[in-house]
Amino acid sequence: MAGTDSSIPISLAPTPAIILCEPQLGENIGSAARAMANFGLWDLRLVRPRDGWPNEKAVAAASRADHVLEQVRVFQTLEDAIADLTLVYATTARSRDMQKDVLGPEEASLNMAGHIAGGHKAGLLFGRERWGLLNDEVAMSDAIVTLPVEAAFASLNIAQAVLLMSYEWRRTSAAGRALPFSDGLDEAAPRSELVGLFEHLEGVLDQSGFFTTPDKKPSMVNNLRTALTRGRFTSQEIRTLRGVISSIDRRHERPNPNRMKKAEKPGEQG
Repeated sequence: MAGTDSSIPISLAPTPAIILCEPQLGENIGSAARAMANFGLWDLRLVRPRDGWPNEKAVAAASRADHVLEQVRVFQTLEDAIADLTLVYATTARSRDMQKDVLGPEEASLNMAGHIAGGHKAGLLFGRERWGLLNDEVAMSDAIVTLPVEAAFASLNIAQAVLLMSYEWRRTSAAGRALPFSDGLDEAAPRSELVGLFEHLEGVLDQSGFFTTPDKKPSMVNNLRTALTRGRFTSQEIRTLRGVISSIDRRHERPNPNRMKKAEKPGEQG
Protein backbone atom coordinates (compact mmCIF):
# COMPACT_ATOMS: atom_id res chain seq x y z
CA MET A 1 0.00 0.00 0.00
CA ALA A 2 1.45 3.30 -1.08
CA GLY A 3 0.25 6.68 0.07
CA THR A 4 2.67 8.37 2.45
CA ASP A 5 1.82 12.04 2.88
CA SER A 6 5.11 13.77 3.71
CA SER A 7 3.32 17.05 4.41
CA ILE A 8 1.86 15.65 7.64
CA PRO A 9 4.17 16.12 10.65
CA ILE A 10 5.22 12.95 12.45
CA SER A 11 3.97 12.68 16.01
CA LEU A 12 6.11 11.21 18.78
CA ALA A 13 3.19 10.74 21.14
CA PRO A 14 3.60 8.18 23.95
CA THR A 15 3.49 4.62 22.60
CA PRO A 16 4.80 1.23 23.74
CA ALA A 17 8.52 0.63 23.44
CA ILE A 18 9.53 -2.19 21.10
CA ILE A 19 12.46 -4.15 22.53
CA LEU A 20 14.32 -6.56 20.22
CA CYS A 21 16.50 -9.00 22.14
CA GLU A 22 19.73 -9.84 20.28
CA PRO A 23 18.40 -9.28 16.76
CA GLN A 24 20.65 -10.94 14.22
CA LEU A 25 19.89 -9.28 10.88
CA GLY A 26 19.94 -5.59 10.13
CA GLU A 27 17.19 -6.14 7.55
CA ASN A 28 14.84 -7.37 10.27
CA ILE A 29 15.60 -4.36 12.46
CA GLY A 30 14.88 -2.02 9.56
CA SER A 31 11.68 -3.86 8.63
CA ALA A 32 10.53 -3.70 12.25
CA ALA A 33 11.24 0.04 12.30
CA ARG A 34 9.16 0.48 9.15
CA ALA A 35 6.29 -1.51 10.67
CA MET A 36 6.42 0.66 13.78
CA ALA A 37 6.37 3.84 11.71
CA ASN A 38 3.32 2.61 9.79
CA PHE A 39 1.29 2.59 12.97
CA GLY A 40 2.76 5.52 14.89
CA LEU A 41 5.29 3.77 17.16
CA TRP A 42 8.80 5.16 17.41
CA ASP A 43 10.58 3.90 20.59
CA LEU A 44 12.80 1.07 19.32
CA ARG A 45 15.31 -0.50 21.72
CA LEU A 46 17.94 -3.09 20.80
CA VAL A 47 19.61 -5.47 23.21
CA ARG A 48 23.06 -6.55 21.94
CA PRO A 49 22.33 -6.53 18.17
CA ARG A 50 24.62 -9.12 16.59
CA ASP A 51 25.95 -6.88 13.80
CA GLY A 52 26.18 -3.74 15.90
CA TRP A 53 24.54 -0.38 15.45
CA PRO A 54 24.15 1.68 13.29
CA ASN A 55 23.52 -0.80 10.49
CA GLU A 56 23.35 0.09 6.79
CA LYS A 57 21.10 -2.86 5.95
CA ALA A 58 18.64 -1.71 8.59
CA VAL A 59 18.55 1.77 7.07
CA ALA A 60 17.78 0.33 3.62
CA ALA A 61 15.04 -1.96 4.93
CA ALA A 62 13.43 0.79 7.00
CA SER A 63 12.28 2.53 3.82
CA ARG A 64 12.66 6.09 5.17
CA ALA A 65 11.34 5.40 8.67
CA ASP A 66 14.17 7.71 9.69
CA HIS A 67 12.44 9.13 12.75
CA VAL A 68 12.36 5.61 14.26
CA LEU A 69 15.98 4.82 13.43
CA GLU A 70 17.11 8.16 14.87
CA GLN A 71 15.50 7.25 18.21
CA VAL A 72 17.05 3.76 18.47
CA ARG A 73 18.79 3.02 21.75
CA VAL A 74 21.17 0.10 22.26
CA PHE A 75 21.52 -1.73 25.60
CA GLN A 76 23.82 -4.43 26.85
CA THR A 77 21.23 -6.04 29.11
CA LEU A 78 17.49 -6.52 28.96
CA GLU A 79 17.27 -5.20 32.50
CA ASP A 80 18.65 -1.85 31.33
CA ALA A 81 16.38 -1.80 28.27
CA ILE A 82 13.22 -2.11 30.36
CA ALA A 83 14.36 -0.21 33.46
CA ASP A 84 11.98 2.72 32.93
CA LEU A 85 8.94 0.59 32.00
CA THR A 86 6.19 -0.31 34.45
CA LEU A 87 4.36 -2.76 32.17
CA VAL A 88 6.21 -5.31 30.05
CA TYR A 89 4.73 -8.00 27.82
CA ALA A 90 6.75 -10.82 26.25
CA THR A 91 5.69 -12.05 22.83
CA THR A 92 6.06 -15.74 22.12
CA ALA A 93 4.43 -18.46 20.03
CA ARG A 94 5.40 -21.24 22.48
CA SER A 95 3.97 -22.28 25.81
CA ARG A 96 6.54 -21.60 28.52
CA ASP A 97 4.95 -23.48 31.44
CA MET A 98 5.11 -20.34 33.55
CA GLN A 99 2.57 -19.00 36.00
CA LYS A 100 1.84 -15.95 33.86
CA ASP A 101 -1.26 -14.58 32.25
CA VAL A 102 -1.45 -15.29 28.52
CA LEU A 103 -3.09 -12.52 26.52
CA GLY A 104 -4.18 -12.10 22.93
CA PRO A 105 -2.98 -9.08 20.94
CA GLU A 106 -6.17 -7.08 21.40
CA GLU A 107 -6.35 -7.48 25.17
CA ALA A 108 -2.65 -6.71 25.52
CA SER A 109 -2.98 -3.59 23.38
CA LEU A 110 -5.99 -2.36 25.32
CA ASN A 111 -4.09 -2.85 28.57
CA MET A 112 -1.09 -0.94 27.26
CA ALA A 113 -3.29 1.86 25.91
CA GLY A 114 -4.88 2.34 29.32
CA HIS A 115 -1.52 2.12 31.06
CA ILE A 116 0.08 4.71 28.81
CA ALA A 117 -2.97 6.98 28.96
CA GLY A 118 -2.41 7.04 32.72
CA GLY A 119 1.05 8.52 32.22
CA HIS A 120 3.02 5.27 32.56
CA LYS A 121 5.39 3.43 30.21
CA ALA A 122 4.91 0.03 28.61
CA GLY A 123 6.90 -2.19 26.29
CA LEU A 124 6.81 -5.33 24.17
CA LEU A 125 9.65 -7.86 24.11
CA PHE A 126 10.54 -9.71 20.90
CA GLY A 127 13.12 -12.47 20.68
CA ARG A 128 15.76 -13.64 18.26
CA GLU A 129 15.05 -14.72 14.71
CA ARG A 130 16.01 -18.35 15.33
CA TRP A 131 14.66 -19.20 18.76
CA GLY A 132 12.78 -16.22 20.17
CA LEU A 133 13.00 -15.17 23.80
CA LEU A 134 14.80 -17.09 26.51
CA ASN A 135 12.81 -18.27 29.50
CA ASP A 136 14.65 -15.92 31.85
CA GLU A 137 13.71 -13.02 29.57
CA VAL A 138 10.07 -14.07 29.53
CA ALA A 139 10.26 -14.36 33.32
CA MET A 140 10.93 -10.62 33.54
CA SER A 141 7.64 -9.77 31.86
CA ASP A 142 4.26 -9.11 33.46
CA ALA A 143 2.43 -11.38 31.04
CA ILE A 144 2.81 -13.31 27.80
CA VAL A 145 1.28 -12.17 24.52
CA THR A 146 0.66 -14.71 21.81
CA LEU A 147 -1.02 -14.49 18.43
CA PRO A 148 -3.75 -16.77 17.05
CA VAL A 149 -1.39 -18.43 14.58
CA GLU A 150 -1.59 -21.91 13.09
CA ALA A 151 -0.10 -24.23 15.71
CA ALA A 152 1.65 -26.34 13.07
CA PHE A 153 3.41 -23.27 11.65
CA ALA A 154 3.55 -20.71 14.43
CA SER A 155 6.91 -19.04 13.93
CA LEU A 156 6.79 -15.43 12.75
CA ASN A 157 9.50 -13.21 11.37
CA ILE A 158 10.36 -10.49 13.92
CA ALA A 159 9.16 -7.71 11.63
CA GLN A 160 5.88 -9.55 11.02
CA ALA A 161 5.30 -9.90 14.75
CA VAL A 162 6.13 -6.24 15.34
CA LEU A 163 3.79 -5.25 12.52
CA LEU A 164 0.86 -7.22 13.96
CA MET A 165 1.31 -5.86 17.47
CA SER A 166 1.84 -2.32 16.18
CA TYR A 167 -1.39 -2.60 14.20
CA GLU A 168 -3.29 -3.81 17.27
CA TRP A 169 -1.88 -0.94 19.32
CA ARG A 170 -2.93 1.57 16.70
CA ARG A 171 -6.39 0.04 16.36
CA THR A 172 -7.12 0.02 20.07
CA SER A 173 -5.45 3.28 21.11
CA ALA A 174 -7.08 6.68 20.90
CA ALA A 175 -4.80 7.70 18.02
CA GLY A 176 -6.01 4.88 15.83
CA ARG A 177 -9.76 5.23 16.14
CA ALA A 178 -9.98 7.50 13.11
CA LEU A 179 -8.83 6.43 9.66
CA PRO A 180 -6.31 8.73 7.91
CA PHE A 181 -8.90 9.74 5.29
CA SER A 182 -12.64 9.50 4.89
CA ASP A 183 -14.61 7.58 2.29
CA GLY A 184 -15.24 10.82 0.38
CA LEU A 185 -18.91 9.99 -0.06
CA ASP A 186 -21.35 12.89 -0.25
CA GLU A 187 -24.14 13.04 2.27
CA ALA A 188 -27.21 10.94 1.48
CA ALA A 189 -30.21 12.81 0.09
CA PRO A 190 -33.05 13.76 2.43
CA ARG A 191 -35.73 11.10 2.64
CA SER A 192 -38.23 13.46 0.96
CA GLU A 193 -36.13 13.41 -2.23
CA LEU A 194 -36.00 9.62 -2.16
CA VAL A 195 -39.78 9.46 -1.76
CA GLY A 196 -40.07 11.80 -4.76
CA LEU A 197 -37.98 9.33 -6.78
CA PHE A 198 -40.26 6.48 -5.69
CA GLU A 199 -43.39 8.31 -6.70
CA HIS A 200 -41.92 9.44 -10.03
CA LEU A 201 -40.79 5.92 -10.97
CA GLU A 202 -44.00 4.26 -9.83
CA GLY A 203 -46.12 6.78 -11.75
CA VAL A 204 -44.23 6.12 -14.99
CA LEU A 205 -44.43 2.36 -14.45
CA ASP A 206 -48.17 2.68 -13.90
CA GLN A 207 -48.61 4.55 -17.17
CA SER A 208 -46.49 2.05 -19.10
CA GLY A 209 -48.54 -0.90 -17.85
CA PHE A 210 -45.74 -2.44 -15.81
CA PHE A 211 -48.04 -3.42 -12.96
CA THR A 212 -50.09 -5.96 -14.91
CA THR A 213 -51.50 -7.68 -11.81
CA PRO A 214 -53.14 -5.26 -9.34
CA ASP A 215 -52.85 -7.76 -6.47
CA LYS A 216 -49.08 -7.93 -6.88
CA LYS A 217 -48.49 -4.19 -7.22
CA PRO A 218 -47.99 -3.48 -3.45
CA SER A 219 -45.31 -6.15 -3.09
CA MET A 220 -43.58 -5.07 -6.30
CA VAL A 221 -43.58 -1.46 -5.11
CA ASN A 222 -42.10 -2.56 -1.77
CA ASN A 223 -39.38 -4.52 -3.56
CA LEU A 224 -38.49 -1.52 -5.72
CA ARG A 225 -38.38 0.82 -2.74
CA THR A 226 -36.27 -1.62 -0.73
CA ALA A 227 -33.73 -1.93 -3.56
CA LEU A 228 -33.56 1.83 -4.11
CA THR A 229 -33.21 2.57 -0.41
CA ARG A 230 -30.05 0.43 -0.27
CA GLY A 231 -28.46 2.75 -2.83
CA ARG A 232 -27.93 5.57 -0.30
CA PHE A 233 -28.27 8.03 -3.17
CA THR A 234 -27.06 11.61 -2.98
CA SER A 235 -29.26 14.49 -4.11
CA GLN A 236 -27.32 14.70 -7.38
CA GLU A 237 -27.76 10.99 -8.03
CA ILE A 238 -31.50 11.26 -7.44
CA ARG A 239 -31.74 14.15 -9.88
CA THR A 240 -29.86 12.08 -12.45
CA LEU A 241 -32.12 9.06 -11.93
CA ARG A 242 -35.24 11.19 -12.25
CA GLY A 243 -33.81 12.63 -15.45
CA VAL A 244 -33.34 9.10 -16.78
CA ILE A 245 -36.91 8.18 -15.84
CA SER A 246 -38.27 11.33 -17.52
CA SER A 247 -36.28 10.58 -20.67
CA ILE A 248 -37.64 7.04 -20.84
CA ASP A 249 -41.15 8.35 -20.21
CA ARG A 250 -40.90 10.86 -23.06
CA ARG A 251 -39.52 8.21 -25.40
CA HIS A 252 -42.39 5.92 -24.49
CA GLU A 253 -44.91 8.63 -25.37
CA ARG A 254 -43.21 9.57 -28.70
CA PRO A 255 -44.86 7.98 -31.80
CA ASN A 256 -42.84 5.23 -33.42
CA PRO A 257 -42.34 6.00 -37.16
CA ASN A 258 -41.81 2.34 -38.02
CA ARG A 259 -45.13 1.37 -36.49
CA MET A 260 -46.89 4.12 -38.45
CA LYS A 261 -45.41 2.92 -41.73
CA LYS A 262 -46.53 -0.62 -41.01
CA ALA A 263 -49.99 0.64 -40.23
CA GLU A 264 -50.16 2.54 -43.54
CA LYS A 265 -49.20 -0.39 -45.76
CA PRO A 266 -52.53 -2.26 -45.72
CA GLY A 267 -54.35 0.94 -46.78
CA GLU A 268 -51.95 1.50 -49.67
CA GLN A 269 -52.47 -2.03 -50.97
CA GLY A 270 -56.22 -1.69 -50.77
